[in-house]
Amino acid sequence: MQYLFGLSDEQLAIREMAMNFARERIAPYAVEWDREKFFPVDTLREAAALGMAAITVGEEHGGAALSRFDAALIFEALANGCPTIAAYLSIHNMCAGMIDVFGSPRQRREWLPRLVSMETLSSYCLTEPGCGSDAAALRTRAERDGDVYVVNGEKQFISGASAGGDRHLYIVMARTGQDGPGGVSTFVIEGTSHGMRFGSNERKMGWNAQPTRAIFFENCRVPAENMLGEEGAGFKIAMAGLDGGRLNIGACSLGGAQSTLMKTLDYMRERKAFGKPLDDFQALQFRLADMATGLETARALLWRAAAALDAKAKDASILCAMAKRVATDVGFDVANNALQLHGGYGYLCDYGVEKIVRDLRVHQILEGTNEIMRLIVARNLLRS
Repeated sequence: MQYLFGLSDEQLAIREMAMNFARERIAPYAVEWDREKFFPVDTLREAAALGMAAITVGEEHGGAALSRFDAALIFEALANGCPTIAAYLSIHNMCAGMIDVFGSPRQRREWLPRLVSMETLSSYCLTEPGCGSDAAALRTRAERDGDVYVVNGEKQFISGASAGGDRHLYIVMARTGQDGPGGVSTFVIEGTSHGMRFGSNERKMGWNAQPTRAIFFENCRVPAENMLGEEGAGFKIAMAGLDGGRLNIGACSLGGAQSTLMKTLDYMRERKAFGKPLDDFQALQFRLADMATGLETARALLWRAAAALDAKAKDASILCAMAKRVATDVGFDVANNALQLHGGYGYLCDYGVEKIVRDLRVHQILEGTNEIMRLIVARNLLRS
């Protein structure tokens, strides 16, 4: 049903590769992984072998060197199989991309090959218990002590935390200077570091196939050479990473929602009421039309934002905020409507629709809440 206007043969092939992987290696197990709260690391490493763990990372370190636009195609395709697994791959890609863009030659040589293969997993650590949307108010501190920084503080809602054991990298934003965004720096902290412990795996509405934990830093000693970029540049680095992350999570919403739309079309052809198939009822046809139109509209804006980010356009961050808000709102609404159109069966776990509704709800919260996305857009309008 999707009309892929303007995609090159290479992009169509990339999308098909990701769709095939989602269809064969993710979708058949998604409901079970959700039920068992199982994090499929081996499957993630299979995806990495196909280049999907370091999509925008340069080829010199084993990355695929693809564009943000290509990444959006990949994550939407993967989310057709499971938004939770696609979303963790999005986070891992964001971390690898930050090291590729802002890391020193030594940091890129040391860390990127391990991230490309997913031999080492990664997590993005910005949010804290007392500051979510107000990220610049973070309180985790890193104090210089000779050739190390001593990190103390707590990070909350960290996806994938501890899943890689010693083979895990944490991109951590910590305060090295004054209050406000100018006092924040970014560190890469190895899973082998002492002075780091984890909370229990959070019990969540969705995203059950990836662990989410708090991280506690207690006099955690981090080599000064592990600082990513310059001291005081951490907030800018964190926000730059989030531009791509917002596109990716929006794409994951579209992919998950698209899968529920396809399930709904199949269900309505088979299910009968009052002597005829559900898809014969005009009122329900209108709802399907609105669902499909919403997805296409959101996809067009997402692709526009991805192209702007690739071109380093001045308005790229604003477009990323718009696209994230629209795609995640539309994605959740489409999935919720799909559940309604399935009736009581949509509420049953075995059909997989209610799982996607649960998974997509958090997309309106993470990578910057949708209220913050509106604030970003409004502030830009009022400055112009």
